[in-house]
Amino acid sequence: MTQSPHEFLHPKGWKPAAGYANGVAASGRMVFLGGLIGWNADQVFESDDFIDQVAQTLRNIVEVLAEAGGRPEHLVRLTWYVTDKHEYLSRLRDLGGVYREIIGKHFPAMALVQVVALVEDRAKVEIEATAVIPPRANALSAM
Repeated sequence: MTQSPHEFLHPKGWKPAAGYANGVAASGRMVFLGGLIGWNADQVFESDDFIDQVAQTLRNIVEVLAEAGGRPEHLVRLTWYVTDKHEYLSRLRDLGGVYREIIGKHFPAMALVQVVALVEDRAKVEIEATAVIPPRANALSAM
């Protein structure tokens, strides 16, 4: 795995952040991804399972990010919207597995918000993403 091009911010004396960063400092091309959900490229849900939808959402993020020449290690922030925080918490082991499989061991700043519903009735998760692609990565993707 490639080392992150960003600086993770962790104040001395704070308990370690597990699975996320408290803050990230970065410079480069900023890329903002809208709220993506767990349907495929044809806007069809292939599953109503929470973990399956998270996996598809993360794959969607990686695919849209690639359009800008970015990779998962360029992510600096993820905001998760879930319809059931208890399902999220009870499935953390499975969630961590699909996250590491798709994103790797890169944990940007994150927030999780439980919402009453999402616009698409079958959606159980929506994730907004922000990435910063370093200047060197921009130059390499232009070649």
